[in-house]
Amino acid sequence: MTLTNALNMSRGGAPQGPAGTGKTETVKDLGKNLAFFVIIQNCSDTMDYISIGKTFAGLALSGTWGCFDEFNRIELEVLSVVAQQVLTILDALRKNEQVTPFMDGTIQVQRDTGLFITMNPGYAGRSELPDNLKALFRPVAMMVPDFNTIAKIILMSEGFKQNDALAKKVVTIYELMKKQLSK
Repeated sequence: MTLTNALNMSRGGAPQGPAGTGKTETVKDLGKNLAFFVIIQNCSDTMDYISIGKTFAGLALSGTWGCFDEFNRIELEVLSVVAQQVLTILDALRKNEQVTPFMDGTIQVQRDTGLFITMNPGYAGRSELPDNLKALFRPVAMMVPDFNTIAKIILMSEGFKQNDALAKKVVTIYELMKKQLSK
């Protein structure tokens, strides 16, 4: 709901949390369920504002969603320029403009364009986002799922009376399988 609300307000979405909490998968699944093509870009400290700007231009032109995984790996100097690029695209979406000036020229902006960034805060080598960039994205906190509660709810919805005890057994079985079996 938070991510779709962010899109409705012409903002980006920013799921953040520890590794393995489903940040990127959430964006991918949301796009899939709403019939949008989602392009995942793994970010690194070697990216520059020109390559990121070209990616943004391609996303805007095609009306595609872009998910920039581990966005806070990008160098702080690059993020300052990227903030202006994101602002330009989101302003065009907010104003319902079909063409907007971007970098050295103009680009077409499709109304369906969506920008998402995922971050693992607190890790070494990660920069803090500048405030002007942070303000453009709606933050979403992600956490490790409680598999016991999930199993209990599923069992309860299927009509099992002893769902608490069964949930513990199901989770234990899956944890043992995860340790013993290959993927």
